[in-house]
Amino acid sequence: MSTERTEHIPSGRDRHHSLAPPAWLLGGLRPSTAPIPWAAAARAAVAMSVPLAVGFALDEPEYGALASMGALSGVISDTADAYRMRVLNIAVPQLFGTVGVSLGTLVFGHGWLAVGVLTLIALVSGMISSIGTVASVSGLLLLLNAVIGAGLPLPQPWWTAPLLLSAGGLFVLALTLLGWPLRGRQPERAAVAATYRALADALQAAGGPDYSERRQQVTQALNQAYDLVLGRRARVHGRSPSLVRMLAQLNVVIPLVEAAPAAHLRGRPLPPEIPAAVRDLAAAVEEGRTGTPVLELPAPHTPAERAVDSALRHAATTVYLAEPDLHNVDDRLGRPAALRVRARHAVRDMMLSGASWRYGLRLALCIGLAQSLVSLVEVERSYWVALTVTFVLKPDFGSVFSRAVLRALGTAAGLVIAAAVLAEVPRGWWDVPVMMVLAALIPVFSAKGYAFQTAAITPVILLLSDLLNHQGFDLIRPRLLDSLIGCAIALVAGYLLWPESWHTRIGDRLADTVDDAARYVERAFGAHPQTEAGLEAARTARLQARRRIYRDLSGVRSEFQRALTEPPPTGARAAAWWPLVVAVERIVDATTAARVRVNHGAAPPAAGEVEGIIRQLRSLAEAVRTSGTPAPAEVETESDDSGVLAPVHQEIAAARAIARTGS
Repeated sequence: MSTERTEHIPSGRDRHHSLAPPAWLLGGLRPSTAPIPWAAAARAAVAMSVPLAVGFALDEPEYGALASMGALSGVISDTADAYRMRVLNIAVPQLFGTVGVSLGTLVFGHGWLAVGVLTLIALVSGMISSIGTVASVSGLLLLLNAVIGAGLPLPQPWWTAPLLLSAGGLFVLALTLLGWPLRGRQPERAAVAATYRALADALQAAGGPDYSERRQQVTQALNQAYDLVLGRRARVHGRSPSLVRMLAQLNVVIPLVEAAPAAHLRGRPLPPEIPAAVRDLAAAVEEGRTGTPVLELPAPHTPAERAVDSALRHAATTVYLAEPDLHNVDDRLGRPAALRVRARHAVRDMMLSGASWRYGLRLALCIGLAQSLVSLVEVERSYWVALTVTFVLKPDFGSVFSRAVLRALGTAAGLVIAAAVLAEVPRGWWDVPVMMVLAALIPVFSAKGYAFQTAAITPVILLLSDLLNHQGFDLIRPRLLDSLIGCAIALVAGYLLWPESWHTRIGDRLADTVDDAARYVERAFGAHPQTEAGLEAARTARLQARRRIYRDLSGVRSEFQRALTEPPPTGARAAAWWPLVVAVERIVDATTAARVRVNHGAAPPAAGEVEGIIRQLRSLAEAVRTSGTPAPAEVETESDDSGVLAPVHQEIAAARAIARTGS
């Protein structure tokens, strides 16, 4: 056979693929399958159109536009499920936004003083964004409103704009809280029930190829449920019976979650009665049923089957218990500290964090460049440049590079809608129904992805800006030009000039998770105290360690998904880590399964074997830190199948082989 290479002539299909957008861009353009948030869409329509209607009725359309702009901030911030968290998510960012617009208004028209003040605000905004979700949105509104105040001639006196913006945000909060008296505990209860349903899906998939994906969904549901329930626990003084019951129902999921890996390692499906019983428990949690549970389960035979049976019967008893002991339900993961204490610790950690300072300096550099540019060069509607920089450089919203590209595309799509509105709809009362439609699209499109959110927000902001500046269709071209300038500044000064932009953090975070796995093995199979109190403390410590590992792995997966949206070579390097991420997850699952089997009759491992596994895991962590990009490899391992830790040995050997292939 001839080995001569021949030139490949692209077929029609090949030419089609060669012209297709790259995969990292298609990922951002592909709409999410998230359900449409109808309630949020209705709230947004009312919250943003009513202030506009009031402004027209009072013959003060500028005031109505400012209040609607504040409502837009509230709509974007309303992302929580629990009502108490929604108060924080909306009210706290509004406070920071008020401060921002006040400072911006005071330096409006002051040239280089405005540049310096906005640069300093950008530094503070970037640093506080690293604290958490609420702080991130607060930092965003602090900077956005400061840019608006410094770039737009707002009504006088200076306190008018902050007052109107706050009124709009508080109107959103009031609409959000209308359902609190009727649905006060429903979000937390629904989150606990969702955990049971996710677990039922995982148990149904045990022994099959879909188990890993289902187990990840259990982790996400469990994280959300604990965040909601324990977050509420931190704000309740004393013992609330309803809260204690939800916490007890959530705690008894843990033994079932631990038993799931052991059931999966059996290699065959569980009887259908088991996932069906868990789904029935989910319905009981959501409906608040009490009484005596009736379980018809097959008789267990193996340690894994006994673990599932015991955990399921214990969960059923607790779920149907009407009045759990108020003083005999532990918080399992620890009750969160008071909000004041957590805020103090968060500020301290922020000031000592190198990553926080780096992001703050990166954002300050870009905002300083944007404001300096528009101070030196005549740029129409110049505040849009800094606004674009702020949106693109949000670190917890995804890749800077892909966000810049997606924002440009989303803005172009939004401008098409805005052009039609500004050209065809007469200014005045017709703006109210138009705003109702456009505002309702914001939550709907936001659930589909960043480019879609940008396309929805762009015509809304342009319509409000027209009410403040009366430029009409002339806003279109400057808006596109300023957005492109802002994207260019973010790409060059906020991405290309920073070496960390070209590297993923997956390896370092994964190595930390492997170290945590070593500590988990030590707690699971190390020497335990002989007293009952000591045994319970050791069990709680083991649960906390396992939950921390799964949270770490969830963070690694988030970083992995973010890195995949980066252009080559970063995205390709991130994809190479995936087999090792899966291998580490399998190590943790195998360890949990081994502990469950020991708890239900299997022979415990020897101390020397446990110490050997701990050493291997720590060696693996070091290999992950020092290796280059790992490469997938088919690995054949040998181990003694008679030991309870045999699956752990196999998974560690596979992970070590993968780590070595890239070293």
